[in-house]
Amino acid sequence: MADHTTPHHQRRHRIRAGLAALTGTALAAASISVVALTTTATPARAAGLSPFDIPGRGATVPFVEQEAEEVAHTGTRIGPDRRYGTLPSEASGREAVTLDAVGEYVEFTLTAPANAVTFRYSLPDNAAGTGRDASIDLRANGTLVKAVPVTSRYGWYYGGYPFNNNPGDTNPHHFYDETRTMFGTTYPAGTKIRLQVSSTAQSPTFTIDLADFELVGAPIAKPTGVLDVVTDFGADPTGATDSTARFQAAVDAGRAQGRAVWIPTGTFTLWDHVVVDGVTLRGAGPWYSVLGGRHPTDRKRAAGIYGKYVPGGGYSGEIRPHEAGGPSRNVTLRDFAIIGDIRERVDDDQVNAIGGAMSNSVVDNVWMQHTKVGAWMDGPMDNFTIRNSRILDQTADGVNFHWGVTNSTVTNTFVRNTGDDALAMWAQSVPNVNNSFTRNTIGVTILANHLVTYGGRDIKITDNVTADSVTNGGGIHVANRYPGVTGPTAVSGTITVARNTLIRNGNSDYNWRFGVGAIWFSALNEPIQGAAINVTDTDILDSSYAALHWIEGQSSGISFNNVRIDGAGTYALQVQAPSQVSFTNVRATGIAQANPMHNCVGSGFQITQGTGNSGWYTSTPYCGPWPEPQWGGGPTSPPPTTTPTTAPPTTPPPTTPPPTTPPPTGGNLAQGRPATATSTNQNYGAANAVDGNAASYWESVNNAFPQSLTVDLGAARTVDRVVLKLPAGWERRTQTLSVLGSTDGSSWATLAGSAGRTFDPAGGNTVSISVPAGERRFVRLTVTGNTGWPAAQLSEFEVYGGGPTTPPPTTPPPTTPPPTGNLALGRPAAETSHADVYVAANTVDGNPNTYWESANNAFPQSVTVDLGANRTVSRVVLKLPPSSAWQTRTQTLSVLGSTTGSSFTTLKASAGYTFNPASGNTVTVTFAATSQRYLRLTFTGNSSWPAGQLSEFEVYSS
Repeated sequence: MADHTTPHHQRRHRIRAGLAALTGTALAAASISVVALTTTATPARAAGLSPFDIPGRGATVPFVEQEAEEVAHTGTRIGPDRRYGTLPSEASGREAVTLDAVGEYVEFTLTAPANAVTFRYSLPDNAAGTGRDASIDLRANGTLVKAVPVTSRYGWYYGGYPFNNNPGDTNPHHFYDETRTMFGTTYPAGTKIRLQVSSTAQSPTFTIDLADFELVGAPIAKPTGVLDVVTDFGADPTGATDSTARFQAAVDAGRAQGRAVWIPTGTFTLWDHVVVDGVTLRGAGPWYSVLGGRHPTDRKRAAGIYGKYVPGGGYSGEIRPHEAGGPSRNVTLRDFAIIGDIRERVDDDQVNAIGGAMSNSVVDNVWMQHTKVGAWMDGPMDNFTIRNSRILDQTADGVNFHWGVTNSTVTNTFVRNTGDDALAMWAQSVPNVNNSFTRNTIGVTILANHLVTYGGRDIKITDNVTADSVTNGGGIHVANRYPGVTGPTAVSGTITVARNTLIRNGNSDYNWRFGVGAIWFSALNEPIQGAAINVTDTDILDSSYAALHWIEGQSSGISFNNVRIDGAGTYALQVQAPSQVSFTNVRATGIAQANPMHNCVGSGFQITQGTGNSGWYTSTPYCGPWPEPQWGGGPTSPPPTTTPTTAPPTTPPPTTPPPTTPPPTGGNLAQGRPATATSTNQNYGAANAVDGNAASYWESVNNAFPQSLTVDLGAARTVDRVVLKLPAGWERRTQTLSVLGSTDGSSWATLAGSAGRTFDPAGGNTVSISVPAGERRFVRLTVTGNTGWPAAQLSEFEVYGGGPTTPPPTTPPPTTPPPTGNLALGRPAAETSHADVYVAANTVDGNPNTYWESANNAFPQSVTVDLGANRTVSRVVLKLPPSSAWQTRTQTLSVLGSTTGSSFTTLKASAGYTFNPASGNTVTVTFAATSQRYLRLTFTGNSSWPAGQLSEFEVYSS
């Protein structure tokens, strides 16, 4: 997923001596002469817990893992260190070994026969930010086996989300990569396998994190009766030419003939997606049948296997004819690898290993590496399984079940080194129901969470092992966060979090400047209520900060039963939001702080205690500045685990789709329904037009009329009227548009011909259009002009019919001012831009912990509040989140007023205003009393972050 928080604070820089300091510098590619060292090897020694130490949980993997810092080596051991931006922080176990001279090595001793290895390593970036190539020797019992190519081209990102490849920016991260090679023979247990530096000309250092040794079987034999992409369709197994068209022809023929499609041993170049539907695509094994490649000029096209997109579904970008008509059904992908060539993060690019929508489908034993996301699935879709697979070195998520994914699972899969959530479910706009993440092992996650459900009903997260989260997330996260997670898509039903082991989870969020818990809950979009969230039989070990954490809105229905907390860098419980929680047999030891609970919401955190609790409760919790974490207090040997009394079911989940019962008649039929657009500008997506929030909006790309916005009502409905809105504070404009309807999404009839429709703030910026009553499932607006901006714009697209024919009132709210107090509270607010989910409405919600943030590096920026009628005003109070979160900063801003919303006068000239946590991060600006309906703040600078930021915009008459 996109980084779910935007930066608010400058990271506190610290200097670390030794080789770890290389993380902050992109070393030049010049040759460096180094004398070979002959120092005695450091003997093997034990380190922290490995995710593979936990019996009965996690994935069953075909390799044996060894950590570099635990074996003999002649390099420099780095770490342990968990601070974001340091080289050891991203190492497994937070330690690694750096080799910086010819002859230095790390030497592993095989504990079982092996003929292949995958090792995790880091090279420095180069000065241009494009990475460097080198090689390192692989030796067996001292004899050279081969020189293995290594590179830093897939690592080293900088700055804030969505990150860049500029070494001059801040926050370097994503340092490590992995490579694999076969030995050419099988070595027995006891063989010494050495990674040894032969030259420092291409890279001055080589940092080795770990090695996974494997006994790879022979290639799978070609089954009878299959179609062969090489012999039958001419695909190139050498990778020298693009084979996309050959693969597409093969899978199309496989579907038509009811035959599986075979990928023989080879490396195949694909410059684009292969779209599959009703077919099995299988290979000789992920070490033998390898797909890769990227279009040489159209960089948004790359190797990937995709299902067909669902009209009006989770993907709102360009859909080419052969990609339409989803979801695909009855697809099997198995026994091959997709190893891509993605070196940057561009969230709009569909450069994932697996994507689209697939129902009643299985991905089995597929290796996914060096793509943007392993599998980003855009529903609605049902009964999809990923199993027995490996997902490594992604620039963003490992897996994301997005938009109406139901009865689907990821199981027995190994995930490591993702640039965002490792395994995520995001119920944007359409509910995710009855999905599960079970028996997976997840290693280092660079950004966000190991396991997360954003919204969703009846979700299961069970029997997993997670280790080493780095920043902006934790181990397991249950949340009402991200766009479209509200109402029917929010957390509901029973959320089962059972028999998981979390190791070194949680981290310091570089935005918030405090720690995130190993298991944490957020109700940012709306309260978590009416759901049962059951956390049982779970071990939370050596947490980097708090073990359990509540933030951003009220939650209830959370229970913990038989939970072990062993080691926490700060607190057992970190409470920053009200909640109702029950605890039974929750035992905490090794908590760094003498007071195990941080709670600044007081009695808002309501605890029900059962029996068997110890070590985490106090009647006098601490509330104050955040302490520095103390790491390493967790266990050094794995605790006993609890196994389920009955084996998990092996039968596939039910294939029944989610209910399609229409919403009650008489209301807005479009609210919360899937919406698509011909284009979007920045993050002003189509879903904003059906979210019920008049302050958010859709905007098309500029200077590219005509543009269309389409809503899928889910079934044919009687439609007789549409109501269109723009944000209340916007200036008057006329948009030329027509209304169309369809029952099937392909054949359209004009319901209201193209005409100019005037949006006037004096009338609430609302337009109502009557259309002939009739049955339509899809309703479309086509916009061909706009007098106020060269793009189509709409904040709400409301559809009515089958109920009362009287349109909702469009008159402004009552003009009687509130007797006293904040005149802006709850009023419509608009902005020139916003970053991620931090919208202007947050500035008038009365909650200082939510906030607006503008687009970055794009001053000036404005936020405007509509008071509903002319009011006498003489003072505004501006706030940022409270002192425990945000540092001192000065924002340069002016205050403007208007009676019409179109012509503004300056009430207070531009000046610098300092927000200081010592004074509550609050600024008061006074000016001569005046009568105004619209109040605007215009920001031109911020000393701490390159954006306008505000949590509360309060307006007073005196």
